[in-house]
Amino acid sequence: MMDTSHGNEDYTVALYEASLNGTVSTLDTLLQRDRLILHKISLTSFTETPLHISSLLGHLEFTNALLRRKPQLVEKVDSSGRTALHLACAEGHTHVVKALLQANMDMCLVSDQEERIPLHLAAMRGHVKVIKELLIAHPRSISRVNLYGDNVLHLCVQYNCLDALKLLVESVNDEDFVNSKDNDGNSMLHLAVMLGQMKTIEYLLSIPELKRKAIAKNRIGNMTALDVSETCHRDFKYLKIQDILQAAGVRRSKDLNSPLLPASHDEEAQSAQPIIEHLERHGNWILLFVSVG
Repeated sequence: MMDTSHGNEDYTVALYEASLNGTVSTLDTLLQRDRLILHKISLTSFTETPLHISSLLGHLEFTNALLRRKPQLVEKVDSSGRTALHLACAEGHTHVVKALLQANMDMCLVSDQEERIPLHLAAMRGHVKVIKELLIAHPRSISRVNLYGDNVLHLCVQYNCLDALKLLVESVNDEDFVNSKDNDGNSMLHLAVMLGQMKTIEYLLSIPELKRKAIAKNRIGNMTALDVSETCHRDFKYLKIQDILQAAGVRRSKDLNSPLLPASHDEEAQSAQPIIEHLERHGNWILLFVSVG
């Protein structure tokens, strides 16, 4: 056991090391020597609490020990506005998530600096079991959006988490939600096409509520999903995607009003620019296949 005889500063360091290792016996010893040690966390220079660390690392026993002694820790946020629940959800620690939810289910609705709630982080990593627990705790959290107007469905597409996407779509029988758009007017289908996710595209077009509105246009270029596909890299995959879209009845924006001639190269280059700008704004999640050459 580490030496904790050099005052409160040493006790604090020992507490954080115990949270890293998940050593409950050390926590018990520290509390015997200073019963207020968990109340002094806010006086330290650390931006995370020991609960953040134990939740991030999946130390269930240590997490439960902290929650028994100071349940208010579940409400604390780090420098990015994330609670311990955010971190446990991001890492897929289902049992830790359950413990944190038992302490305070309302933490499901706390958003970080990018307006992401724990459900968003679980969806971005495709943690299906965690998503189920969060939906049981707070079903309405499914409608929350982040800073870019992305809801949990958009994030599943952006991070290519098809199993999580299927679970969420099946959990909510809501046509408006399935067809919801981000701040740039992109539907799930627009995003899947931008990313060249053929399996996701096929799945989305199998959803009757979405297929009925598959010709929807976005706001960044007034484009349908087929328009978007034609601004992307010209390879076999995108030719196949165009075939899939056309077979499902998806049309070009210009063809919704009149049968015009195909766009020129300059027109295609111009139409691709809004998509490039959109993807640059979302640069933390995407590598673009866009090319106009």
